[in-house]
Amino acid sequence: MALIELRHIFKRFGWLVVLNDVSLNIEKGQCLVVIGASGSGKTVVLKHIVGLLKPDHGEVWFAGQRIDQLPERQLMQIRKRFGFLFQMGALFDSETVENNVGFPLMEHTAKSPAQISQIVREKLALVGLRDVGNKMPAELSGGQRKRVALARAIAMDPEVILYDEPTTGLDPIRADVINELILKIQSRLSVTSVVVTHDMHSAFKVADRIVMIHEAKLIFDGTPEQIRASDNEHVKHFVSGEASEQELGALRIGP
Repeated sequence: MALIELRHIFKRFGWLVVLNDVSLNIEKGQCLVVIGASGSGKTVVLKHIVGLLKPDHGEVWFAGQRIDQLPERQLMQIRKRFGFLFQMGALFDSETVENNVGFPLMEHTAKSPAQISQIVREKLALVGLRDVGNKMPAELSGGQRKRVALARAIAMDPEVILYDEPTTGLDPIRADVINELILKIQSRLSVTSVVVTHDMHSAFKVADRIVMIHEAKLIFDGTPEQIRASDNEHVKHFVSGEASEQELGALRIGP
C-alpha cells in the first residue's frame, strides 16, 4: 500500500483548472520529485497532500486513511507527521534561529525548554549550523536561512517532508548544499520526501522518481533515467531547458 495517494484529483480556482484528473501514489521511503512550469499546479499538489487544500473532486489518502474529508482538528494531528519546507523559508524575522526551529515543538508538544533546546541543537547540527542558534534570520545568508527552515521542518521527526522549490533563489553552490541535505535527511531519518522544483539539476540529484505536470495533467511518471529518454515533446523541452517552437514563434512575429 502506498503511503500517500491522490485519486483522480480535480481542482480549479475560478475559471482556471489547475489539476485535471491527477492520480499519484507515493511509496514509503521514496523521494518523489514533481516538476513542471511555473503555475502548473506543483505546489497545489503539495497542499492537497497535507490537507491545506481540498479537491473539488477526488480523494486524498495518507497511511491508509482518507484525509480530504476530515475536520480541521483531525487534520492537525495528521499534519504533525509532516515537515514542510516553504519556498522562501518563512522564518519569523523577529525570533532567533533557536526559537524558529523550536517553534513546532513549543506549539505541539509538552517538552520542557531544556528538551526543546537540545533537539534544536541536534537539528541545527544535522544541517551543518551548530553555532547560529542565537542569531536572527537577518544575520544569515540565503542558504543558511533555507537550512534553518529545513531544521525546523525536521524538528518533530516527521514521516514525510514536503519541499516547495527548495533551491529557488540560491546560487549553484548553495543549491547543491540543499540537495546534499535532502539526500542526507532522506537517508538519516528514513523519511518519505516530495520535492517540487523546476531545477532539473536538483531533480536528477535527489529523485528516486520524477513526475511532470503539464496543463493540469500528469504527463510523465518514471525514473530519472526514463525521463532523460522520454520522447514526449513537452518533457524533452522542459528537461533540456529549451523553449518550444510554438513559444519561440511568438517572439519572431515582428511589427
